[in-house]
Amino acid sequence: MNTKATGYILGAVAAATYGMNPLFALPLYQAGMDPDSVLFLRYLLAIPILGIMLKARGRSFKLKRKEILPLIGMGLLVSVSSLTLFQSYNYMAAGIASTLLFVYPILVALIMTVVFREKLTILTILCIALALCGIGMLYEGEDGATLNLTGVILVMASALTYALYIVGVNRPMLKDVATLKVTFYVLVFGLILFFVRLDFGRDLHVVNEWYTWLNLLALAAFPTAMSFLCTTRAIQYIGSTPTAILGALEPLTAVFFGVLVFGESMTPRIACGIVLIVVAVTLIIAGNNITHTLVRFRKLFPRITRKHRGAEE
Repeated sequence: MNTKATGYILGAVAAATYGMNPLFALPLYQAGMDPDSVLFLRYLLAIPILGIMLKARGRSFKLKRKEILPLIGMGLLVSVSSLTLFQSYNYMAAGIASTLLFVYPILVALIMTVVFREKLTILTILCIALALCGIGMLYEGEDGATLNLTGVILVMASALTYALYIVGVNRPMLKDVATLKVTFYVLVFGLILFFVRLDFGRDLHVVNEWYTWLNLLALAAFPTAMSFLCTTRAIQYIGSTPTAILGALEPLTAVFFGVLVFGESMTPRIACGIVLIVVAVTLIIAGNNITHTLVRFRKLFPRITRKHRGAEE
């Protein structure tokens, strides 16, 4: 399997697992836990998982001096993104929050275009437009009610900080650092934010029920360790913009578990939205192959110039 194919698979896995956040977080809220406590334990449990993987791979935990500040910055971005997303669940349905979060690929594309002068291709614009149309069709308002402004602002803040992380982790200072090490220290430095917000652990609230710990372990393993690890690796393989666009699979995951676990109905509107998103993701993955195929097809029918036409006559 070539590097690009691996990158697309990792990007898809990262998006799908990150979309599992509500599946494990909402039962913890219902049990009485607050977002800061959930996220603190989520990160705390994920760090040993990554540490064991890092050690098993024979990687060193040692950091170069020039890597410390960028990793602190990435850790803070990820933790702020997690915090604002989890807080938004208190103001709107988790499925709606997951769909609104998908504005981050647009922010990634805009940042790469404006700041780093990356060319925004027509195919990329088309994929973003198709995916956004799909997201719009997945969203169905509750009796026409207006979305809570605080919740929307929180989700937008989450999208922006996640977009900045996706762009930042692909910069030269971190691009050559082992993926496991980057993810490990991003979580370590991100954990500090929740520790401080919980008054250095004094306000930590834990519900000692067996199912809460299962949910916390699942949060640590899937939307945290696996998702961040796959995201970082995918960015290194295929770049920031394609990885971000593959994030369309996040709301699809929310819809899947909504139907499977919570018994939500699959309406024609939702089905059409899913088709649009799948088409967008397929196009971004097959983009280069489509371009090369069209170029090769065009070469089969070379343009007849006046010179050639005169020679034929």
